[in-house]
Amino acid sequence: MCRIFYFSKMREDLLHFIWKYKKLLLNEMVTSNNKKLIIVDVGIHNREAGPDFFNAKIKIGRQLWAGNVEIHINSSDWYVHHHEQDNNYDNVILHVVWKDDMVIHRKDKTTIPTLELKKYIPRKTLSNYQKLFENRSAKFINCEKEIAGTSGLRFNSWLERLYVERLEQKTVLIDELLVSSKNNWEKLLFTMLLKNFGLKINGDSFLSLANALDFSIVRKLQKHSLQLESVLFGLTGLLEDDSIFDTYYLALGKEYKHQKNKFSLTDEGVLKPDFFKLRPSNFPTIRLAQFAKVYTLHHNLFSVLIDAPNLTEIYNLFGITANNYWDNHFTFGKQSRKSIKRLTKPFIDLLVINTILPIKFSYAKHLGKAVDSEIFHIINHIKKEENGIVKNFSLAGVDITSAKESQAVLQLYREYCAKNKCLQCSVGSSLLNGNN
Repeated sequence: MCRIFYFSKMREDLLHFIWKYKKLLLNEMVTSNNKKLIIVDVGIHNREAGPDFFNAKIKIGRQLWAGNVEIHINSSDWYVHHHEQDNNYDNVILHVVWKDDMVIHRKDKTTIPTLELKKYIPRKTLSNYQKLFENRSAKFINCEKEIAGTSGLRFNSWLERLYVERLEQKTVLIDELLVSSKNNWEKLLFTMLLKNFGLKINGDSFLSLANALDFSIVRKLQKHSLQLESVLFGLTGLLEDDSIFDTYYLALGKEYKHQKNKFSLTDEGVLKPDFFKLRPSNFPTIRLAQFAKVYTLHHNLFSVLIDAPNLTEIYNLFGITANNYWDNHFTFGKQSRKSIKRLTKPFIDLLVINTILPIKFSYAKHLGKAVDSEIFHIINHIKKEENGIVKNFSLAGVDITSAKESQAVLQLYREYCAKNKCLQCSVGSSLLNGNN
């Protein structure tokens, strides 16, 4: 039997991991009342409400039991969580705990057998765990000094899974918008594109604009650039300055009044966009002008994008420039040095990452088709994103060359590292098993 190893704080997810993968001294185990215990089947791990493992098979003494297993840090947690009042726990055949601090009973007053794990976990497993979670020198993530050593086929497969997981996460909003658009994929694309044209600062504003504008009206307006531009600028409150007398600005204002009356448009609920802390090329005026141009040129954009098999075709579709008024303007009424307001490849890349590929993925799922190879082909040809999280993973020795990998490590950091879910991560599991 191993020497008992003490922690500043035990975590329940470690106990789940140890039970699930039988990281135990299996030949030595006895229950708290000293009956020999053999694990025949650990059961099915349950991450929802109810016992932690379903349909386990445990031999205690000479009796084979079939039922559920519940895991806690302390035995007394059974009562802290009020399981004695919950019918879902009536079929628990074994209580697995780190510390057995009291006898536990079911609702019918019968005693539940208890296995105190701290007596049977190999010291190396606990040492690896302590090293991972109590690394006070870590400035970024728990495994920042070891993650580079876990690279290889298994790690690359994990990154692919993380990228698909991120796509799945993005489809949550897509599914919500699909319902609100009554399964109109063209409307959904319009909404998602407009939101992401606003980037982080104006994404909510542009989304509120999309929600305020009936897509059937967009269909009517997109044949004429001035009409569509006037409505986009007008609903966001960008045509309300009476001190501007530019011909183009005045024409937009006049057209907006006409369209507002014609379609009974209202700006209620539309958030006014922000210019603060933005580079001029990302000003909402420029992005709305570019967005209007995209929809003026492409009347059935969803169908075209769904059929676009590669990144080159997508670049060609979005290779547009804003109205020539913006060649020497960033805002209305104020001239600037001449610069063509063309959608750049890095900006289009963001649209592909955050809008086009998630929609392709979601649409294929609705049709019951697999498009993983097409999506991977496109995302692998996009350069990695540049941000603090990607930079820190690179400094830790993770090789990041494409947007697929940068998206994957963003998912890894936000959903696993930042939440200390190391034991649900391929890297953390590998380190705990001493495979690095």
